[in-house]
Amino acid sequence: MKVLRLFFSILIIALLFSCSKLEENYQSVASYPNVQATFGTKIDLNNLDNYANQTIPPYISKDNTSGNPITDKGATLGRVLFYDKKLSNNNTISCASCHKQENAFSDTEVASIGVNGTTARHTMRLVNTRFSNEHKFFWDKRAPTLEFQTTQPIRNHTEMGYSGLNGDLSFSDLLTKLTAIDYYKELFKFVYGSEEITEDKIQLALAQFVRSIQSFDTKYDIGRAQAASDIVTFSNFTSVENKGKTTFMTLPVFDATGTRISGGFGCVSCHNAPEFDIDPNAKNNGIVGIIGSSAIDISVTRAPSLRDLVKPDGTSNGPFMHTGGIPTLQAIIDHYSVMNLTIGNTNLDPRLMPNGFGQKLYISTQEISSVIAFLKTLSGTAIYNDPKWSSPFSN
Repeated sequence: MKVLRLFFSILIIALLFSCSKLEENYQSVASYPNVQATFGTKIDLNNLDNYANQTIPPYISKDNTSGNPITDKGATLGRVLFYDKKLSNNNTISCASCHKQENAFSDTEVASIGVNGTTARHTMRLVNTRFSNEHKFFWDKRAPTLEFQTTQPIRNHTEMGYSGLNGDLSFSDLLTKLTAIDYYKELFKFVYGSEEITEDKIQLALAQFVRSIQSFDTKYDIGRAQAASDIVTFSNFTSVENKGKTTFMTLPVFDATGTRISGGFGCVSCHNAPEFDIDPNAKNNGIVGIIGSSAIDISVTRAPSLRDLVKPDGTSNGPFMHTGGIPTLQAIIDHYSVMNLTIGNTNLDPRLMPNGFGQKLYISTQEISSVIAFLKTLSGTAIYNDPKWSSPFSN
């Protein structure tokens, strides 16, 4: 009898505990009815997507997070903000309207469409934004941090229209607008413990989401994980890909007139492996055009990572450079083959001007093919289809 009583006592305790957990889960779900109604199964605040603890290869050392670590909660809010067209003054444009997942978070258009026209520069890809020594953002590095950068398109008259100028509503008007949206009341309280919405909170969440977008499932990463360094032969590469990697990594040797006499292209001196981020000390690359203008702009000294220049099948994620004026990988290489010095460009990177002359690499057809083959190994898969980086909205 004692054993039987003990069994029933344990059973009752287990049932009570189970009921308590069910009630707790019900209350947890019930406390976010507007999030659930708006996003359905795409966002489950009781079972968040993994943004904070994604696998990062041990050979990746750069990180510009600086004081705003990625959290699952913050990046989830950032994802909603990134895709929400309500952040534009006419509810037609979101961050994702220009930074499209299917294009490695860039755009196939030369200039992206905003609420009052088109952007002044081509949309920069957001691949591995976190993994760079460069802490400044925008093509001309005018934003001191990614956090600051995230709300500048919202404040821009052309892009999202909360500039407070030219008849636009102000950013304060946007905060009032978002405060009245029920799912933001729940999300901001979930993330920050308060329904209060501020620009600082928006910036922190958007930056966390953007920094979470990473691409390390590439053919290059498979090879690099098995190799002692970037300069040795990768066992999973073809001979052409390994040749292209060597050409990319090896510095050129120039004669007195800037003509290459040996060595490779030296791309790595500005686009550092294994992150393939831009050297923070880089100056402009000789492309100084302005979309729709005959004037020149020598201020563009930043570039995104070279990862996912193209999709895994080799098709383009859109035109290249801030002008959107270069359509293919071959055209990129052709640009660097013979560097023409533009009158008025006083900010050309000296690495492109050996001995005071525009570099003349005189690239062979075989070198072009091999470097293109190598660049294609930098493209992954997950960045294009992972649901945690996709739109949480149904339309």
